[in-house]
Amino acid sequence: MSLIVLLFAVGILCIAAEVIVPGGILGGAGALMIFAGCVLAFMRHDVVGGMIAVGVALLVTILALTLEFKFLPKTKLGKKAFLEKEVAGSSSIYGAEARDLVGKPAEAVTRLSPTGYVRIEGTRYEAFCQSGQVEAGAELQVVGSDNFRLIVASIHSS
Repeated sequence: MSLIVLLFAVGILCIAAEVIVPGGILGGAGALMIFAGCVLAFMRHDVVGGMIAVGVALLVTILALTLEFKFLPKTKLGKKAFLEKEVAGSSSIYGAEARDLVGKPAEAVTRLSPTGYVRIEGTRYEAFCQSGQVEAGAELQVVGSDNFRLIVASIHSS
């Protein structure tokens, strides 16, 4: 009986520590310990003892989730740990500017093999050429963008 209680107690402590030390490892270890405690309860105390252990595990889980998501965010520690504002941003270095450049002509400033630099309306941008390798001075057209560069294609494809 003491090993079952110990597994439950250490499992609960690991899950509680997961709130402060994120990453999933402590929470996963805690869940495995509680699960092992339930299995051990079935093995040592038959079905009745196992069902009591499962009931306690479910009750502790519901209580922990309620405390974590309903009450903890209102505490001083919770206000530091939980995000209150949405993190807005774009993974694109050019953002909305890239959409405005689609369809515009570009000139290769460097050799694009297949990545290099292009000039569009006097501004230099990093670009990837779908047409493969093109020499500096080649006439290109912007056809799209990915995370950190424009995608261009040769106007005079053969």
